[in-house]
Amino acid sequence: MLLPAPDELREPLRRQSTPRQTAACAVLRMQPKHTAAERVLRQTLRSLAQQIRQLDKDIRANERQLHDLVAAVMPALLAEPGVGPVCAAHLLVAWSHPGRCRSEAAFAALAGVSPLEASSGRVTRHRLNRFGDRRLNRALHTIVNWRMIHGHEPTQHYLTRRRGQQKSDAEIRRCLKRYTARHMFRLMETAGWLDRP
Repeated sequence: MLLPAPDELREPLRRQSTPRQTAACAVLRMQPKHTAAERVLRQTLRSLAQQIRQLDKDIRANERQLHDLVAAVMPALLAEPGVGPVCAAHLLVAWSHPGRCRSEAAFAALAGVSPLEASSGRVTRHRLNRFGDRRLNRALHTIVNWRMIHGHEPTQHYLTRRRGQQKSDAEIRRCLKRYTARHMFRLMETAGWLDRP
């Protein structure tokens, strides 16, 4: 909506972040000097910005409720670096209960992070698995990316070592997702058996 807007409306918002643009658009005013088209544009921008702000509030409220639910069921997950309430909920829903997956390899296959052979000739390698529960896979991907970006120490050591072995970031991420799936499975199985009556 801002791209075709007049320069006097677009320029002040140009280099601002999305939340600042939304806040500025939410308080736009219509004046008699504006053309009919500009008044409609301002009204539309204001309405959309107010809806976006309301949806952001709703999402934050839902995340707080989800955090409380996950904390009640398995607080150990939320203590893990990079695991937020949404990722923890996806892990819990896929894991379900102790004994659902017979092993960590079965959980990795469920998540679509088990390695698939992609070797040819003398080159031995594996590729990303495109199967399994895509929501669980996305949760693991989010956790691994957070750990790669925010300097999780074991992840950083692993990155340095594997890059020294000339591994690509995609291969490193695939391995990290597999390790993360293993760790989360063991954590949930241990906590789940402890919590059983």
